[in-house]
Amino acid sequence: MLFLVLSVCITACGSGSEMENGKSYNIYYVNNEETCIFSNPYQTQTENSQSLLDELIGQLAARPNKMEYKAPLAEGFELLGYSWDGETLTVNFDEHYKEMDNIKEVLVRAAIVRTLSQVPDIKYIAFTILNEPLVDRSNVAIGTMSADTFIDNAGNEINTYEKVNLRLYFANENGDRLVEENQRNVIYNSNISMEKLVVEKLIEGPTTGNSYPTINPSTKLLSVTVIDRICYVNFDEAFLSQPYSVTSDVTIYSITNSLIELPNINKVQISINGDTSVYYKESISLANMFERNLDLVTSAASAAE
Repeated sequence: MLFLVLSVCITACGSGSEMENGKSYNIYYVNNEETCIFSNPYQTQTENSQSLLDELIGQLAARPNKMEYKAPLAEGFELLGYSWDGETLTVNFDEHYKEMDNIKEVLVRAAIVRTLSQVPDIKYIAFTILNEPLVDRSNVAIGTMSADTFIDNAGNEINTYEKVNLRLYFANENGDRLVEENQRNVIYNSNISMEKLVVEKLIEGPTTGNSYPTINPSTKLLSVTVIDRICYVNFDEAFLSQPYSVTSDVTIYSITNSLIELPNINKVQISINGDTSVYYKESISLANMFERNLDLVTSAASAAE
């Protein structure tokens, strides 16, 4: 089963918990920044599963009380209908569903699946577009999903810190090869993701004298998200300005190789203000997805010579 890592910003009451005036379920929404999903408790006296399903669908389409939330079923596409066969619910959307970018689509999908899978007797949910199975970027069918398909990555309590060892890649002195740098016992706030930590450390630059920075230190990391083992890194336009004498490949694979050292990442895509139709230094299309490239890596001893 394909597992997706998502940030759940607010954890509400357990789904289906008994309340004085009925039961409480969680309605999941997407935050305005489109970086995570929120859950809010919803109380109802409805007990019939069919009626409850219709009620929860209505909540997913209704404008939430808080302005920082987005209703998943009010995002420019239409729910054409659904069918329920045994333990599997199939929801069918119009063609506008496919107009969402990858990150937003997964967040919307997670919010819908997590909300509707609370209905008794529904264990799995499938998505179709005009009655055709939903597929990923590789044209592979997503298939059925459950709430467990989407793993919480909510972090630990605020202001808790941990230590981690990072393997990062920076430039050699000539700027045409990569040098591996092991940063040990890095102390970080455990509320941020490991992929964000890696990119932030790359922007900060190396800690040894045998390696050199690869990214403009003025660059701002706008977002970093992992979906289907692909890490989507979104920078501001300062990333395109390179003050250092490094090749395009060295910068791109400094980021790519460092992130793929994390066990949950196989590929990396970089965007500028959310736009991938950009060329880095007029030579590398950011529309591409990048995979590990160890051919550029040289030893620290060679880099020091």
